[in-house]
Amino acid sequence: MNYPKIGIRPIIDGRWGGVRESLEETTMVMAKAAADLISTLRYPDGTPVQTVIADSTIGGGAEAAACEAKFSKENVVATLSVTRCWCYGMETMDLNPNTIKAVWGFNGTERPGAVYLAAVMAAYAQKGLPAFSIYGRDVQDLTDTTIPDDVKEKLLRFARGAVAVGWMKNKSYVNIGGVSMGIAGSYCDMNMFSKYFGIRAEFVDMSDVLRRIHLGIYDPEEYEKALKWIKENCPEGFDVNAGKQLPEIITRSKTVPADKDWEFVAKLTIVIRDLLYGNKKLDELGWHEEALGKNAVAGGFQGQRAWTDWLPNADFSEAILASTFDWNGARQPTPFATENDTLNGVAMMLGTLVTNSAPCFHDVRTYWSPEATERVTGWKPDGKAKDGFIHLINSGATALDGTGAAVNDKGEHCMKPFWEMTDKDIKACLEATDWERANYEYFRGGGFSSHFKNEHAMPVTLLRVNIIDGIGPVLQIAEGDTVLLPEDAHETIMNRTDRTWPCTWFAPRITGEGPFKDVYSVMANWGSNHGVTVYGHVGADLITLASMLRIPVSMHNVAPEKVYRPHAWAGFGTEDMEAADYRACKNYGPLYA
Repeated sequence: MNYPKIGIRPIIDGRWGGVRESLEETTMVMAKAAADLISTLRYPDGTPVQTVIADSTIGGGAEAAACEAKFSKENVVATLSVTRCWCYGMETMDLNPNTIKAVWGFNGTERPGAVYLAAVMAAYAQKGLPAFSIYGRDVQDLTDTTIPDDVKEKLLRFARGAVAVGWMKNKSYVNIGGVSMGIAGSYCDMNMFSKYFGIRAEFVDMSDVLRRIHLGIYDPEEYEKALKWIKENCPEGFDVNAGKQLPEIITRSKTVPADKDWEFVAKLTIVIRDLLYGNKKLDELGWHEEALGKNAVAGGFQGQRAWTDWLPNADFSEAILASTFDWNGARQPTPFATENDTLNGVAMMLGTLVTNSAPCFHDVRTYWSPEATERVTGWKPDGKAKDGFIHLINSGATALDGTGAAVNDKGEHCMKPFWEMTDKDIKACLEATDWERANYEYFRGGGFSSHFKNEHAMPVTLLRVNIIDGIGPVLQIAEGDTVLLPEDAHETIMNRTDRTWPCTWFAPRITGEGPFKDVYSVMANWGSNHGVTVYGHVGADLITLASMLRIPVSMHNVAPEKVYRPHAWAGFGTEDMEAADYRACKNYGPLYA
């Protein structure tokens, strides 16, 4: 694979005769230190992030051009210029309009790298090329080659965002079906994908999924393996249909017998995965076109209602695709949207790219105030739930990692990148989940829901992308924690909704201001019925990534000192950072426009 790389540009004072010579070694050491730090990050497939360092230090235009020639052959998507001294700004800067840029200027008094940093930031602003400024808080000695913690934080945040941009570029969002149940977010806006994310929109009719199932366009050996794994690891739970006298319109609509649902669902899951990524085995079976796949980075499935009114739903498929494992063991999760909500699919993609953890799809269903909770359940919320919480629950398709059953090396329950998932973690997630038969009144064709509740408290970030007419895509972010309810309270609330669905209780972190004045305000300002949680408090990383893509952030609860955007954003106002973000994104326009 031609991985997206970060190019390191060691910048130097071009004056020969003592000045340049004295700085060659330390400047290159600075570049190598940055490269070593960035290589601790990983691509979504688990491979360490790759960097490319210029062949020489850059003191002027000729060396800058040689560096650019090298980078053009290496799929460099972002550049980091580093310097310990004053340099000639316009002669040494990265002028490629297609790379994301950052500059690290050493904070020392003997050689003013910070002066160059300020000068080149001004040049980038004048040229309309947004760049990130990296400047340590504390003065270092000239001989100090360490990277301060605050500089590390910015270097890694920049690199995570840049890698995400490069990873998604030129891949596809695979839109299987059309709009589900009139949900506007299900509309796949191909111009948004191409202009803001560099992604191709692929449209696949759901009939092609059915064609592949009926013609046997899947690996029969893997199908048998998947079905065996399902029967051994996916126990059926409560059947909400038991004992019901259902209308004839429902009973006559179920075309796949109930005892054959799992067979159908196993085939469905393999077929969708092959559509997204391809499968060499299909070529061996004579299906050459189908073997190629769609070069996906994310996707979604319409399901309701054209599919689910007569065929088993895709809840299992969606849940397993988004999880960090399946019958083949631990593997990279796929951002895959229920109800074809492409905007939530985008949020799943962004969240997964900055965390490498599974994206959990949710309905942002109900705000439970402390008063309402106590009235209905008899339990007065406490701890992080004391100000109320939001019930995140959806129609059965949430990644199994959302159980919080995995455990890290500190003994904390968490969600992990797939390369850290052990057999014990996978077993724990499976044991925390049962599969409840779909409610036939909603899903006439049957199927199963991934049914669990978050068994452990975890830090998570809730996010969502919305399209606003006249603006374009905007991002919402709410950091918070999953919280635990007493069993009686949990059961009481679940019995007021569809108890067959996966459940997460979420308490956003409250700031006392604006949309985070209280938990009710978070719910009241949320832009859609759907949202995504990913592991950890990663709002700052998402804000940086959004600024690279020129997508404004409409609400967040990230501390101001953690917000990291291109330096030019300050030129659009410093008192109201949210308004400045909107003005900057409008001024620069989509990254690929």
